[in-house]
Amino acid sequence: MIHDYTRKRGIVHSEILLPPNAPPDFQDRGTLWNSVEQIEKACNSQLARELEVALPIELSREEQVRIVRAYCSSQFVSRGMCADFNIHDTGSGNPHAHILLTMRPMDAQGKWLPKSKKEYVLDESGERIRLPSGNFKTRKVDLVDWNSQENAEVWRKAWADLANEFLERNNRPERIDHRSYERQGIDQIPTVHIGVAASQMEKKGIATERGELNRSIKAANRLLRDIKAQIGKLKEWLLDVFKAKESLRASRAAQIHRPLHAAVPLSGYSESQWQEVFPKLAATALRRRTQSNFQSCQSSFRKRYLYAGRTGCSPVRCP
Repeated sequence: MIHDYTRKRGIVHSEILLPPNAPPDFQDRGTLWNSVEQIEKACNSQLARELEVALPIELSREEQVRIVRAYCSSQFVSRGMCADFNIHDTGSGNPHAHILLTMRPMDAQGKWLPKSKKEYVLDESGERIRLPSGNFKTRKVDLVDWNSQENAEVWRKAWADLANEFLERNNRPERIDHRSYERQGIDQIPTVHIGVAASQMEKKGIATERGELNRSIKAANRLLRDIKAQIGKLKEWLLDVFKAKESLRASRAAQIHRPLHAAVPLSGYSESQWQEVFPKLAATALRRRTQSNFQSCQSSFRKRYLYAGRTGCSPVRCP
């Protein structure tokens, strides 16, 4: 079967990166992938691994090529893979790169090596386990760790770090993060990938299921932001109320502990004036919340007033 992609539009750059031990002929795309297909014998063999990365639109075309080349060299070619990457940009604001990676390692002469091997499963005594069919039980063992699921996180983080490095180098404030909103602690619902077909339909004004879903998600995110803003304002209001309450409490405490003679001057009061002064003194004593203090103040000031009446001195200064 022959696949012809020569009429594919939007391809702005194509390049193949090879490890040092790879044959130079693999720089030709047809030679490389025909060799890959010929070495695989099983009908369900995986011929390649494809990665797709979104390119920062803030970078120039030359910088976009450099970042993809640096990414492939550091993460894949350095580990023995052949990397065939193509940058695709139709002018719709979504430049991206398709990266095809080989699955098999190569020896020093550039010959393909096995991806995995089979080994016998042994029991507790070290003997091979025979199946009911008469064959021995085996398992598949990868000879390289390229299929490890942990690589997905490593490669995603490596792309984010490299993209941020290029953005900083070009004095751009934008940054990308490979983590999900949940891992970043952001209260936002992620949108779904629409795809090429649905995207073209949306541009023509035809509503699609995924387009409607994304519009609903964006509306929900706006509502979440509004609710979060209202909660922030409510927290600020409660903080102001708390501060005002503490200020009022401190002011009342200062009035309670102020001396009685400073609160109410007593000098020169007549008997009738004393009847007006004493309730104020009593109220002040009551704010002290101590009945004994109230009784003591009543007796003390009454005695001082009587003594002042006989001697003509100020009640505050009387002995």
